Amino acid sequence: MMGLFQTLLILLLTIPAVAAVVVACLGQARAQLVRQISLGATIAGACIALLVTFAQIVDRPSTPPDKTFRPLFVPGSTNDERSKTTWNLIDFKHFRNAETVKDAKLGAVQFYIGLDGMNVWLVLLTAILMVSAVLISWNAVQERVHEFHAWLLALGVGMTGVFLAFDIILFYVFFELTLVPLFFLIGIWGGPERRYAARKFFIYTLAGSVITFLGLLAVVIVCYHKTTPHELTFSIPELVQTFNLLVNRADLDAGERAFYQSFQFWVFLAMMAGFAIKVPLFPVHTWLPLAHVEAPTAGSVLLAGVLLKMGTYGFMRLCLPLAPDASITLGVPIIGTLSVVGILYGALCARAQDDIKKLVAYSSVSHLGFCTLGMFALNSAGLTGSLMQMINHGLSTGALFLIVGMIYERYHTRLIADYSGLGSKLKSISFCMVFISLSSVGLPGLNGFIGEALIFFGMFELRPTLAILGTGGIVLGAWYLISLVRDVFFGELKEPSHEGHAVEDITPREIATLAPIMALCLLIGLYPQPILNSMKPAVEVVANILNERKNARPLPVAPAAPGKDIPLVQARE
Repeated sequence: MMGLFQTLLILLLTIPAVAAVVVACLGQARAQLVRQISLGATIAGACIALLVTFAQIVDRPSTPPDKTFRPLFVPGSTNDERSKTTWNLIDFKHFRNAETVKDAKLGAVQFYIGLDGMNVWLVLLTAILMVSAVLISWNAVQERVHEFHAWLLALGVGMTGVFLAFDIILFYVFFELTLVPLFFLIGIWGGPERRYAARKFFIYTLAGSVITFLGLLAVVIVCYHKTTPHELTFSIPELVQTFNLLVNRADLDAGERAFYQSFQFWVFLAMMAGFAIKVPLFPVHTWLPLAHVEAPTAGSVLLAGVLLKMGTYGFMRLCLPLAPDASITLGVPIIGTLSVVGILYGALCARAQDDIKKLVAYSSVSHLGFCTLGMFALNSAGLTGSLMQMINHGLSTGALFLIVGMIYERYHTRLIADYSGLGSKLKSISFCMVFISLSSVGLPGLNGFIGEALIFFGMFELRPTLAILGTGGIVLGAWYLISLVRDVFFGELKEPSHEGHAVEDITPREIATLAPIMALCLLIGLYPQPILNSMKPAVEVVANILNERKNARPLPVAPAAPGKDIPLVQARE
């Protein structure tokens, strides 16, 4: 049975990758077949994601978590080490120099993927939104259809790979891989300013992620040099375990303690450079509204629903456990403050927009501020709420962009002033818009409520002022979204010109696009406990690391004797 789920994880990456190659080779002449193959591949991916999600809930660890991640269903694992892999991509043992590194344990860059409570729901979210992205593009994209779907499927491979990866290099490769497909999706099939938007998106995110990669390599190098025998590893669980053994040693002298404090400071800044841009946090958010507005609907859905979560996920998976001291001393005041500013600023900017898509784009800036605010509460409630809100935002904002795309496909304008009273004509679409808007503003009983509640519980425990200020975003969010619903869907009917074509209400294809998302919004709102339970082991790993550093007290230690080396951490067997 374990081998089955390992195979399914591999299929999550290979099915869309193979489908991307196939549809690219079919050409424009077989556009309908391209759409069908793309839809079949994404539906298969969603079914696999549902199956492995259910398996992860059933098979989650029952023992109290330790201070490192223990992924399940790892391809290449053994019965003795179920959470590790033996599949090497680049084995550094072949580069051994017997004279200089005779005592070193040289590891490898590995094909190390797996599932735990932190990534399983993001993998499922990606799979569901990929189906919606293909369906919403069915009639909207008519030119170079095979290229569009090839890039869309390639984007799905990259996004899924980021969440599944437990190797630093593999994580970075998938992280960068997502830039290329989205660059072309925006630059070719986007709006009038598509090329400028694509360039700005690419330059911003590439520059930040390169700096982040340097910070991650610095962690690898320090862990290598500070262990004895020297052990080179790119495994995220092993790096988390090793680094926290180093910083929590009781025999650290003042010099070593100062080194680790300074090192974490720079590593935190390096990781923040890439992940903050990807979120994006204020004030490095300026690429996002333009990218959203110019992107095709499918690109906006995946950008808001999944790609922005790669930044928040990177903070939780890598930044907090690998730079815990800097997260406490530097991250809380800086990221916490920027999160609140982003919540309020994004909400006010959203209210000022006259374009529906721009309004939803700025709402992303506001709502993602809640994710980072909860995360830097640095406690179980805040971390759990942050992770839950990543999922909630992906569902709600992704659905908002889908509805905006449906309206634009009928009337070819996004200006709020061009619409009024659409509820009397597009009754089903209006119902979906009201439902998703209430979900997005956190109405109790829908998915947005539980995440926001946990975030504010967590942050109120640490910084009550930030929590109180952050609640203003909920009020402002209700203001701009309910105002949008009122202006567009209620009142006297006013339609833009639609060139004499009949405008129909929601179609069966559009129902299939929205129905799974709306069902999840309701299900999570009514019964979130299974999701919270599945998240707990992975979230507790990060919470335990942070709690240990919060409770750490400097111990008086004798300075190292002249000529003697400072004790090093013993590498694991």
